[in-house]
Amino acid sequence: MLNQFRADQGRAAVGWSERLEQAAAGHARDMLENGFFSHTGSDGSDIGQRVARTGYKWCYIAENIARGQRSLYEVMDRWAASSGHRRNMLLRDVREFALVEGPGRIWVMVLAQPC
Repeated sequence: MLNQFRADQGRAAVGWSERLEQAAAGHARDMLENGFFSHTGSDGSDIGQRVARTGYKWCYIAENIARGQRSLYEVMDRWAASSGHRRNMLLRDVREFALVEGPGRIWVMVLAQPC
């Protein structure tokens, strides 16, 4: 769905990254287990630090989070309607992404450009 959304807006497709998936899943799990909802991890980490821990070397990075949506369609629709989330999904500088639905319907999307 992300690549179709990007194509509809004249943006290049992005590829899947297992390391970005690992970072996204870890952040979703952290938010559930520690009872918070934020771009800052329970240890004070930001998205760049969490992705770097996976061994992914990035030059550009962004993150979308959501909670409660029951389907991929619903979360993508909500993000597309939000200016900041939409901007992240349409960034020209990103080449890879991951999107996970974690426990408790916590969604995390990470978009990045590797170095």
